[in-house]
Amino acid sequence: MALPFLPGYSTNSTLGKDTFNKGHAFDMRNGVPVEVGVGGPSKTTIVPNGVGQPAPSWVAFDRQVLRFSAYFQEAVHEKREETYRIRRCTILYYLEDDSIQVNEARQENSGIPQGTLIRRHRIAKPAPHDDKFYEVDSFNVGNNVTLYSRSFTITDCDAFTRNYLTKTGAKVPDPASGEPADPYFEHRKKQAEAMQPHRPYEKCDTLKQFLENDRKVLRFFCVWDHSREMFGDVRELILHYFLADDTMEIREVIKANSGRDAAPKFLHRSKVPKEVGALHKPGEITERTVLNVFGPMGHGGRYILDSLKTGAVAKQFYTDADLTIGAKVNVWGREVTICDMDEFTAHHFKCKFNVGVPPAIVYKMSEEMKQEREIPPYNGWGSEEDSKANCLKLIAQAPKRDFIKFMKKDRQGLESHVLRYLARMDTNRPIDIDRTFIISFFLSDGTISVFEPEKRNSGIVHGKFIERSRLNKKDGGYYEAEDLFVGAVVNFRSHQFIITDADEYAKTYAENHKFPEADFERIMEVVATMVSDEKMSEEFTDLTEVGIEPFMEFLEMTCQEKLSQHAIMVIARVYGVPLHPKITYDLVLRLSKEQLSKVDFDRYDELLLALNQALEDVDNGLLEPSEVYRVCIATKLPLKTDLLTSVIQQCPKTDGRVDCQKLVASLKSKEGTEENVDFIPTSKFAKPDKTASGWFGVTEGAHKGPVHAIRLTEFKEDLVKIRHEISLRKP
Repeated sequence: MALPFLPGYSTNSTLGKDTFNKGHAFDMRNGVPVEVGVGGPSKTTIVPNGVGQPAPSWVAFDRQVLRFSAYFQEAVHEKREETYRIRRCTILYYLEDDSIQVNEARQENSGIPQGTLIRRHRIAKPAPHDDKFYEVDSFNVGNNVTLYSRSFTITDCDAFTRNYLTKTGAKVPDPASGEPADPYFEHRKKQAEAMQPHRPYEKCDTLKQFLENDRKVLRFFCVWDHSREMFGDVRELILHYFLADDTMEIREVIKANSGRDAAPKFLHRSKVPKEVGALHKPGEITERTVLNVFGPMGHGGRYILDSLKTGAVAKQFYTDADLTIGAKVNVWGREVTICDMDEFTAHHFKCKFNVGVPPAIVYKMSEEMKQEREIPPYNGWGSEEDSKANCLKLIAQAPKRDFIKFMKKDRQGLESHVLRYLARMDTNRPIDIDRTFIISFFLSDGTISVFEPEKRNSGIVHGKFIERSRLNKKDGGYYEAEDLFVGAVVNFRSHQFIITDADEYAKTYAENHKFPEADFERIMEVVATMVSDEKMSEEFTDLTEVGIEPFMEFLEMTCQEKLSQHAIMVIARVYGVPLHPKITYDLVLRLSKEQLSKVDFDRYDELLLALNQALEDVDNGLLEPSEVYRVCIATKLPLKTDLLTSVIQQCPKTDGRVDCQKLVASLKSKEGTEENVDFIPTSKFAKPDKTASGWFGVTEGAHKGPVHAIRLTEFKEDLVKIRHEISLRKP
């Protein structure tokens, strides 16, 4: 009997306590908040702490699950066949959060819901300990665990679970041997065995053959010759034999313009019998045969199965052993001859049958017997490529152009990609001897156009002589850029021309791309082998320079037909002495003064002021040439770009810099302006090169004018060097 809760009758509940902490339901475990139940923190694991920094449980026990085999007994009411049922389950215990999951294996036609019996979560213990949760020490082989009023008996565990429990210090018994049997499951098992036939049908297992030989196909090249029949001919076939199921299909090789319909298959994929007879009646070909039928067919009848297959119809089909080169295959009454096979098929026969491959049978028409297609000659209408395209296909199509070549060789700024030559007719007719023509070769598409310039009082209509198109050679092929050079004789549509000259762009392009007649190294090797020092000394005695005409006559006479006029012209361009005088500072200064005086330029003070402003950051009063060029352009100095560039380049400099005071004083001075200056083409002046670092530069050798003499000394020295190099190449 308890005392009443009155003053003087109650005891002090805190007597003997040292700690007065309040119970709580949550706590921190390994840095993770977990639920521990009312009444203070409880022990959740018996695993001893390791050495080192502790890791959170969801990291230390990630993907670590204990697996137990268990069963529980379920009562079955009001059923004659069974009074209870044994249900086998798997208990999964997740170490990372002490959660539990129970799964039951599904049985066929069980009639009860199976699968996941208990979803994964923490499960509380039964009363009176329902304030605590199940932990790992509650699970072991032989233990009984109550989960939601069901008592599970643990009978076994996997190797990982056994090893883990052993390391924690728990003793794990051997698997339980006396697991009860389920009477209803045994009853169902006997019923299933009773339904199995005593004489089952024979199973033809083709899965192994399919798995081993899937996507493996033998290919044979065959011929079906039925030329003896009316309207028959020889037809080429390709036979595919599928090793996966011993079937074959045949496809026909239909040539272009053969007049046959392009059927997808000659024979559909199927097994091909060796002998073709009459069609069998329905039901005659079956897997099993019924013999000695007594009584009606149905209820009460008696029959015997033909286990020996005495009434079966034997039928043989073609296999890979029957297919080889030279074999004749009867394809539903059509005799097909195998003439050749591919490499994979030959390797298959060598590995499987250990036999060699017979030589292939020639069944295709040889190239010599084939009749070449004759293309009619060009009639002059339209382009030749367009006319040829009409002969190659039934439906005319426009000829395709090389678009990549067109984009690379099309006009780009000042780069025209057009080679122009001057030519005359190779004829003895007086009216045509003096006619001149301009031949233009377009690098973008390889076309050629011929234009005749106007000539007064000639009586000949000038203008377009041959329209732009590709022109054929007499020996076949089209004229290319390498075929056009000075001295060449070309035939354009029955008109013969002799090329007499070329423009500067054509000469430079041929030299840069090393055309056969413009390759300087090849030309010098020819001259070195044909011209000796003795001949040079006899012809030109103690001369440092020689006229251009005697030099060209000497090379033509010595080298004869080995060098063309274009090749001799290349030598003259390299060793020639320019016809115009040398460009000096005095010359370009006089030309600049003359041009400034023509436009009455008097803003020298403004120019000097702009230069002085640019000199503010400079101590020595000198400017870079690029800065001087920029200031002159900014003040709009009325000088052409090439002339201004030559003045700045030729003027005296100190450490590569220009004295602005002296430059302006030189331009302002009136000395030398009265003298006449001979005409000098602007191509001789320095050209601004925008690709050079800074401002401008001089492109040497880009423009070469006419020459009047040859530097003979340099020419002889180079010949000696080339002869020495040729001698070193010889073995």
